[in-house]
Amino acid sequence: KVVTIAKSKKFRDHHGKVVLEGHRLIKDALEAGAVLQSLFFSTVGHLKELPEAKLKRANLIKVKFEDIKSWSDLVTPQGLIGIFSKPDHAKMSYPAAQLTSSLPLLLICDNIRDPGNLGTILRSAAGAGCEKVLLTKGCVDPWEPKVLRAGMGAHFHLPIVANLDWESVPSNLPAGVQVCVADNKDPGAQAETASVSRGAGGAASAPGNPKAPVKSKPKAAPEREDEEGAVGVCVPELAAQCYYENWTQTPVAVVIGGETHGLSPDALHLAASTGGKRLVIPVVSGVDSLNSAIAAGIVLFEGKRQLLRRHEQEDERQKFPIVG
Repeated sequence: KVVTIAKSKKFRDHHGKVVLEGHRLIKDALEAGAVLQSLFFSTVGHLKELPEAKLKRANLIKVKFEDIKSWSDLVTPQGLIGIFSKPDHAKMSYPAAQLTSSLPLLLICDNIRDPGNLGTILRSAAGAGCEKVLLTKGCVDPWEPKVLRAGMGAHFHLPIVANLDWESVPSNLPAGVQVCVADNKDPGAQAETASVSRGAGGAASAPGNPKAPVKSKPKAAPEREDEEGAVGVCVPELAAQCYYENWTQTPVAVVIGGETHGLSPDALHLAASTGGKRLVIPVVSGVDSLNSAIAAGIVLFEGKRQLLRRHEQEDERQKFPIVG
């Protein structure tokens, strides 16, 4: 049963359960209010590191370490596996330090299908102080073991809303939000009909002169070919700029696309409807686009820097108002 829950998204969704492994992840989940159903442990000493009050209603089951090793997805199991009710982000109690550091910065993941990339992106989002992360349909299940491992507890530090269709994304965003996309298409090149974006989340453009400022004006929407070669939906061309130039209107959301399928037309339409921009991370000529997780980290922490700087400037204006 443990192995089935861990490896089968269909089983997880149907039964509303997830498997968490290791002291840190289980402790973070318990402290955030996740409901523990069963806890398998190899030695009683493992239980002493967990909040006792949170264990009272769970089934505590002592098993051989060899059993846990056979169930585990880790190279070096810690001897502790918990079956939890699938956490509901609306019912979680996130750490006070995370809440006080939260910024009006949101992340939308679009077609992030690699578990390691998604987990790393979630960890970066928590570290940057993102208010919320939205995962559209097409992203890997955030409760898959590899995502949980790479996330290093991020699942219990900020709200993660998964399996959203694009029609429901706006209702999960704050009013007045501007949506920007991180893309890797060269903004200096002509728009190509066959592909909006080959790669991920944020990466490369302006080859040959990575220090040169990059700006482009919105263009008429070209038609995009679908996978079978038929001309499909018109895709808007967004104004492009380097990621380090100002783009953090409050509040702001950033879309990171997957490396295989890139940004969806829906992501670009949402950005266009909010007056958003395409954020470009310049790289040296000849270097391929950045990994989506790396690009997400660069863009999110730059967004954090810009937002904090803006807050500092507003505080200074309030302390020292300009007298006309």
